[in-house]
Amino acid sequence: MPDELEDDLLRRFVAGDRDAFESLFRQFERDVYLWSVRIVRDASIAEDVVVEAFWRAYRGRAHFDSSRSFGAWMRRIATNVARDHLRALRRRARWSRSLDDEVAAPVTPDREVGDLISRAFRGLPPRLQMVATLALIEERPYTEIADALDLPVGTVKSRVFRAIRVLRKELARLGIKP
Repeated sequence: MPDELEDDLLRRFVAGDRDAFESLFRQFERDVYLWSVRIVRDASIAEDVVVEAFWRAYRGRAHFDSSRSFGAWMRRIATNVARDHLRALRRRARWSRSLDDEVAAPVTPDREVGDLISRAFRGLPPRLQMVATLALIEERPYTEIADALDLPVGTVKSRVFRAIRVLRKELARLGIKP
């Protein structure tokens, strides 16, 4: 019986029923938020990602493939929105200096190394940064990452490998031996 109710809810959502959309939003909001915060690493940006992802889902509801799970579809949409945010942040970082660079704070060796590693991560291209963050920091399974990004598992593995190679090279350039 729960499958019939879920199928009905998804059919109503695709047809534009706002109550069905609100029900799906309440059901999946937390999961999409947790997924988003893993990618963007910032709670307030993750909240923006969730809102934009659900807005995109509602606008694109006619394209929902009922052979896939709604949760997986929402993670894929949230991933795309998060990637857009990461690209925008990267563009802004190129054009402006951060307050951290302008205001010297007391630096400890551990904090300095952590800051350099964070900077190296932020310097990765967004597609590598997302995969590396999910795989290396969040320790998500490759299959979950592949499903959310709609990529083959082999591509996810390849991007993790390339991200590690780029990170090692950048950290060596910054004087940190990985």
